[in-house]
Amino acid sequence: MRVLFVTFPWHTHFQFCAPMAWALRTAGHEVHFAGSPDLIDVITGAGHTAVPVGPDEPFTERAYRARENVQGKLKESGVINDTSGDTSGGSGGGSGSDSGSGNAPVLDLGENGEENLPWSYLKLIAAGSTEVAKLANDAMIDDLVAYCRWWKPDLVVWEWLTYAGAVAAAAVGAAHARMPIGIEVEARIRRHFVKVRDQQPPADREDPMRDWLGGWGDKYGFEFSEDLVTGQFTIDQVPDSMRLACEVPHVPVRYVPYNGPAVVPEWIRGEPRAPRVLATFGTSMWDTDKSGLVLDSQRVSKDQLQDMLDSLADLDIELVMTLPVSMQKQLEHIPDNARFVEFVPMHTIVPSCAAVIHHGGLPTFLSSLAHGIPQIMLTWMAPDASVRGARLHKAGAGEWIPPERMTGRRIRDTLVRLLDDPSGAQRLRDEVRAQLSPNDAAPELERLAARFGSR
Repeated sequence: MRVLFVTFPWHTHFQFCAPMAWALRTAGHEVHFAGSPDLIDVITGAGHTAVPVGPDEPFTERAYRARENVQGKLKESGVINDTSGDTSGGSGGGSGSDSGSGNAPVLDLGENGEENLPWSYLKLIAAGSTEVAKLANDAMIDDLVAYCRWWKPDLVVWEWLTYAGAVAAAAVGAAHARMPIGIEVEARIRRHFVKVRDQQPPADREDPMRDWLGGWGDKYGFEFSEDLVTGQFTIDQVPDSMRLACEVPHVPVRYVPYNGPAVVPEWIRGEPRAPRVLATFGTSMWDTDKSGLVLDSQRVSKDQLQDMLDSLADLDIELVMTLPVSMQKQLEHIPDNARFVEFVPMHTIVPSCAAVIHHGGLPTFLSSLAHGIPQIMLTWMAPDASVRGARLHKAGAGEWIPPERMTGRRIRDTLVRLLDDPSGAQRLRDEVRAQLSPNDAAPELERLAARFGSR
């Protein structure tokens, strides 16, 4: 069969999908990857066939232009205030103020947190998520539909933000599957939104996502259905014990760590002189565009980093920290047990680690699970942060510390405890290893593609 993957224009989102695409290719299927032109080198660098769709303008430049507009609307609606960037009326504990940033934190829903939100706030969340979806998808949909009409895929696989894949699949009658990145809190809040929406008076049943995707359906000859939001089925790489219940059929697949073309540095080879602890805060988030603007998605401050380094300085560990040189120069001093690098591919270093401290990115989180490495998440940026954190804690495999509650002493105490007992992380590793490999999952994708395809 022909399989088209469609990805958000960010390299980590593509890398999350790449191993499943390799498995389908080695099973004998034709596989192409559609993405923004600025992602083409990343796709071809992984050995996949690339299909550029949408304008040549880099996505980050469009995102920067849109950010001020979105933040203005959020301030007008009261979702964030003018001074701290805090959310008001939210239910999670993952957001925190940061005087140096005007960014609105990602809403952390917690366990069933959406049930505590009034309809007025649910509408704001739906409107905001739809605006983000439009920004990431509208520019590519026409090109993508045209390509699908020519190539005629049997299955379209789209990662969770790339609804353009669902639109194109519906336009040509192909089956389509969603690849969520993380625990499915977005699907859960969508189900809750629809339930509450249907309880409102007819005049107050706003649904921006339905209206947006339905508009594309009007253009390309199909009607809106919920599977345009959820996928007809999902390909889920989260371990079963961490997965939320979902009505959509899903194929559980083992996560295979991949972070792009890589070279193993000499200093990684061999046994570390002491237990190796990796600290990484998402170097991709510090990238700058041509205008020099920084994607300031982090809330861990320079002072917090220095406090952490000082608190870990006397431990018998080999601390490896990824940090841009510009940030390294701002630190007051670096302890003797620390090594700084600007970047190291996660799949080359995590297997050698005894613990990982990170910003909540899914590649690092899932790589740590796959290798049985205890982890500390310091993040507000993921909507599922507290859900993942609760499940990590319950399994004894790690902890979630929101950045505003981060202190060097807390990091030290947590790290010492996890290094002393990694058994919880090792149990999760065994659970991951028991899942279907991408190669073993390929026949199930063939079956579901035949079931859902209407062409």
